[in-house]
Amino acid sequence: MSQITNEGLILACSAIGAGLAMIAGIGPGIGQGVAAGFGANAVGRNPGAKGTVMSTMLLGQAVAETTGLYGFAVAIILLFANPLLGKLK
Repeated sequence: MSQITNEGLILACSAIGAGLAMIAGIGPGIGQGVAAGFGANAVGRNPGAKGTVMSTMLLGQAVAETTGLYGFAVAIILLFANPLLGKLK
């Protein structure tokens, strides 16, 4: 059986952490779908409020999307920049 090096362990844990960070994209996807559905329902009930409903919905979706983008940024940092490898030396 081969020995696991410290560098190999950090790279493996970084890959697992990047995968877990990408799970953060599921929540915003579901939330944006629900918001779009409720927005379409609101416009269907009151077409005169289309502008207000759409602007509020898009602002909410933009805020919700930041969670997914933060998770993506963490995953990219762990995979490519990997600041943990510098701590070994």
